[in-house]
Amino acid sequence: METHENLLSGPPPTLLPDNTEAREMLEAGAKAADVAARFPAYPAAWAILADDSFASGHAVTSYAFARTGYHRGLDQLRRAGWKGHGPIPWEHEPNRGFLRCLYALGRAAQAIGEKDEAERCAQFLRDSSQTAADALANGE
Repeated sequence: METHENLLSGPPPTLLPDNTEAREMLEAGAKAADVAARFPAYPAAWAILADDSFASGHAVTSYAFARTGYHRGLDQLRRAGWKGHGPIPWEHEPNRGFLRCLYALGRAAQAIGEKDEAERCAQFLRDSSQTAADALANGE
């Protein structure tokens, strides 16, 4: 019996690899700036830096941190086989750094008056993971 791929189902979910050492440093209480300096491709560290900056009232700095993590995450997604669209599940823990950066980028863009970019980021986040969009909108 021959099987065929379902071409109507869309691309498979993209699952980023875990960076165990970087994750464990954050879990052990290392400063996000130290983790980002040692592992500059680790989006979760950039997401923390973006969130902390935004919470301190520094939207431009938050925007810069979020954009860095977003681009580093895009690089990883492409290496993992992502073709520019398709699910990036929130349920897969290593994806959360990228998704958090995407959310933070949209939030900071809105704060500095970049409405079009904020809307693009919000749509990209919903298209990638509605679960992430809902979780992040609720402060998770």
